[in-house]
Amino acid sequence: MKLSLSNGIFSEYPLAENIAAVRKLGFRNLEFNMKCVEEEDEEAVYPAKKLIEAHGLNCLTLHAATLPVKTEAEIPKAVYYGRVSADFAHKLSAPVMVVHSNVSRKLPENLRRKFLEQIFGELNPYAKRLGLKLALENLSHASRSFGENVAEIEEVLSVVDNGDMGVTIDFCHAETTGQTLSLIEKYKNRLLNVHVSNKTHKPFDAETPTLKAFLNKLQEYGYSEPLTIELNQKCTAKQILETKIILEKLLGRV
Repeated sequence: MKLSLSNGIFSEYPLAENIAAVRKLGFRNLEFNMKCVEEEDEEAVYPAKKLIEAHGLNCLTLHAATLPVKTEAEIPKAVYYGRVSADFAHKLSAPVMVVHSNVSRKLPENLRRKFLEQIFGELNPYAKRLGLKLALENLSHASRSFGENVAEIEEVLSVVDNGDMGVTIDFCHAETTGQTLSLIEKYKNRLLNVHVSNKTHKPFDAETPTLKAFLNKLQEYGYSEPLTIELNQKCTAKQILETKIILEKLLGRV
């Protein structure tokens, strides 16, 4: 597995400090989160690329800007966010883009399907032209978007999967929804990325039985893609490093 850090934790930093902080903590790989740049600033990718290269980092994944659409009028904006995010991923040489369903959990099924078709009907071919893989993430109870369990993810994939749609398992979300084992068993063969953190995206101060079991399952199934630490903005540098060390020990690297 390739240990990586989401720079979303530093989203309130200026971009130069954001990227520098990832490297300063000893990471070689990062997931670029689009909340670290202004939503309409399509040109921000150029300084981001220079900074990532200057610090010797590899951008393994990119987390797309998302919008849980509630009405048909919001679809063009969701598509725009997806296209801009895909352009960023391509220019940063990130082969995988993490996406949400982009439809509100409050919609009835007929509108969910209609809106999913419209959004991904544009986003899928656009990403494919860029040589980019999309990885649908499982969401939390608190998310405004649809897709928190296997049944909901299957509904989304039944509409949006173009034959090579991947999955991102978020361990924190899966634990709160009681879906960890179900998700890993269902999607072990299409897993492109993993988000890892403690409850509510807090850090780890010690290994836990559930974290150990989860990582053991990933190793058992031969998962070799990114293991992305995704923490909330309240975490300190010390807590990030503690989490990193715990994961490295569990992975047998130290």
